[in-house]
Amino acid sequence: MMSIWKRAEYRMGTCRERLILALLCIALAACGGGNGGGAPAPVVSYTVGGVVTGLSGSGLILQNNGGDNVAVSSSGAYTFANALRNGAAYSVTVASQPAAPAQNCVVTNGSGTISGANVVNVTVVCTVVPFTVLTNQPPEVGYLTLLLTDGSVMMQSSNDASVFYNLMPAADGGYVNGTWRKLASPPVGYAPVDGAQVVLADGRVLFVGGEYNQNQYQLPFAPSGLTNMSAVYDPTADSWTMIAPPPGVAYIGDSPSAVLPDGSFVFGRKLGRDMWRLDPVSLTWSSLPATGKADDFAEEGWTLLPSGELFTIDVGTPPHAEHYDPVAAQWYSDGNTPMGLTSPTSTPGGLTYGPAPLEVVGGVTYGPGPTGTYFPPGEIGPALLLPDGRVFATGAAGSGTVAHTALYTPSATPGGAGSFTAGPDFANGDDAGDASGALLPSGHVLIATGSGRFYEFDGATMPVTGVLTNNTGFAAYFILPLPNGQALVTGGVTQVYAGAGSPDPAWAPTITAVPSSVTRGSSYVISGTQFNGLSQAAAVNDENNAATNYPLVRITNAASGHVVYARTHGHSSMGVATGSTPVSTNFDVPAGAETGASALSVVANGIASAPVTVTVN
Repeated sequence: MMSIWKRAEYRMGTCRERLILALLCIALAACGGGNGGGAPAPVVSYTVGGVVTGLSGSGLILQNNGGDNVAVSSSGAYTFANALRNGAAYSVTVASQPAAPAQNCVVTNGSGTISGANVVNVTVVCTVVPFTVLTNQPPEVGYLTLLLTDGSVMMQSSNDASVFYNLMPAADGGYVNGTWRKLASPPVGYAPVDGAQVVLADGRVLFVGGEYNQNQYQLPFAPSGLTNMSAVYDPTADSWTMIAPPPGVAYIGDSPSAVLPDGSFVFGRKLGRDMWRLDPVSLTWSSLPATGKADDFAEEGWTLLPSGELFTIDVGTPPHAEHYDPVAAQWYSDGNTPMGLTSPTSTPGGLTYGPAPLEVVGGVTYGPGPTGTYFPPGEIGPALLLPDGRVFATGAAGSGTVAHTALYTPSATPGGAGSFTAGPDFANGDDAGDASGALLPSGHVLIATGSGRFYEFDGATMPVTGVLTNNTGFAAYFILPLPNGQALVTGGVTQVYAGAGSPDPAWAPTITAVPSSVTRGSSYVISGTQFNGLSQAAAVNDENNAATNYPLVRITNAASGHVVYARTHGHSSMGVATGSTPVSTNFDVPAGAETGASALSVVANGIASAPVTVTVN
């Protein structure tokens, strides 16, 4: 039973509640509330959107305020489905980046507050991500790489110069999912670093000299330094053969070199002005006249021209440039570059070398060699022949100075002087001294500088298109053109670089004769034009050059889409930009190639010919 006091409290509470209810009704009526005040005012809302540009991949998803998603499949306008009230905040981000090709999309004007109008200025700019990390990394970090004629890559370990690995492309013909295997090591005593190396016309790989040897890295040089040893590696036998040194040459080191159009290898001795030619069949040396050379060959690089001549910018007598005519066996002056492209010496007092010991390596006797002092003249960057016939030369620079570039146009006559124009400069603090460079299928030149920045020269400008860790300033990245149009980047985490743009169809090889039916395990001749590409396509300067001016044969099975590369050998020419001159090579159909209808292409410098149909039996 409720007490009298409880009843009084109940009645008072009920009265208070009625009074509050009455006051609320009055307030609602004053505000137009209630059924008699008319319809409520409409809520105004606004959309958020903008424009996407540069999208070529798939899978781009944009997100607003952490929850409202819109999938974008192509460049153009987009709008989020959920509208926002006036005064509401918006924040547009990329929830999922595009793939195939991988792209990086960046939002501009992505956040703000709705101010009485639709938002239409949130722009999204998509660019292709240049670097893709290999799924299968090599067993250890490497630097120097060479493209073998079966489409695989030979890589030297950075930890032990006697160790080499082989990267084999995946079934799609690419390298991101490629696999690695270990190759045979050179005979004990020869582990060259920073020497000359080339892929010969028969598919073997030649190593000549080396600034350092036997994993002995020191300055002044160890007795093993500036070695005069050489060897040839046979990929089919996975074996090495040592080569006797040129007569009377006690030191070779890191000397400029090239393969001439006739397939012979030539180098200029680092410590002098004499030149030597190696016969690739007999593996014997002969002396070449070098009349007219303006300075020693130290630190300079050679660029093979369409005429078969060799172009260089002197490091000993900068800014002078010159070219060598193998037919006349004569060096001719090209005058001076528009500005200096060399850095000053860092060791004006010189570096001692020797005495090279007497030793037998792989059955060949080397040494002894005398002591001496080498005076380094400075450094310079790589110089690469462009598809238009000019040479893009990059420069080194001293501390606090700007590094330049130049463009060289060869003379129409062998003995005539070429001409120069100035190219773009590198960013302050960057230079291309001892840097790796490669010609991309687009005709652009990619340069990896010591800062970790990758510059791409497009014929007029040279923007930075990618950045990797600079490894404390050491120029640790090496670039190798691949037959699928990408470039392999080694020196840290191994990855591939995909540049923008595409080749001019006129740059591609053409096939004029090939059998319509081929059998696995058999060898065939293929003929056509421009099998060697338009350039050596890869360079450093005096060392670690990895030219790719030779043909590869790619076979793609029509049913599966799987790709194999047929090992090529016996190239009729090792020139560049051979034009309409008929050329040929031999190719071996892999025993593991899939049978059936297939498309066959010749690839040079990453540019493929139009395919022809063949049947693989």
